[in-house]
Amino acid sequence: MSENPELLEVGRIVKAHGLKGEVVVVLTTNMIEERTASGTLLRAGDQWLKVVSARPHQDRWLYTFKEIGDRNSADLLRAKALYAEPIDDEGEVFVHELLGRRLIDQHGTDHGTVEAIVDNPAADLLELGDGRLVPLNFYVDHDELSVTVDVPAGLLDDEALDARS
Repeated sequence: MSENPELLEVGRIVKAHGLKGEVVVVLTTNMIEERTASGTLLRAGDQWLKVVSARPHQDRWLYTFKEIGDRNSADLLRAKALYAEPIDDEGEVFVHELLGRRLIDQHGTDHGTVEAIVDNPAADLLELGDGRLVPLNFYVDHDELSVTVDVPAGLLDDEALDARS
């Protein structure tokens, strides 16, 4: 997690590449164009870096930053997470915005707090405090206090949960 909660993790520097300061990056964002564009600012540790160029390389990216001109400087960035300012894109949902909010179904029933997001190949899952999982594709909306979902009958059956206890 970022020391600055306003920043989002968008990737991780794996290692230096070559002698001129290029680094190998694994991106963890779906906003590839915005995070690879020349002039983009990314933060690694306590240092802001300005993207000079970024190009795909195998299943990763090779970045050149204005502030990094040689392999020794690039080696110092090994294993550092890259952070960026959020891009205000209407309709985009960042999973960290859902954590700690109450999960409310389409009938107005409160099912507890969203404690974690579980990475799942079919669909990410909202994990509730009691261990129940709700696929993120049932997400409808969220506000400062709650996450609204529209789920099929039986998915959030509180009576079945009570019987387990």
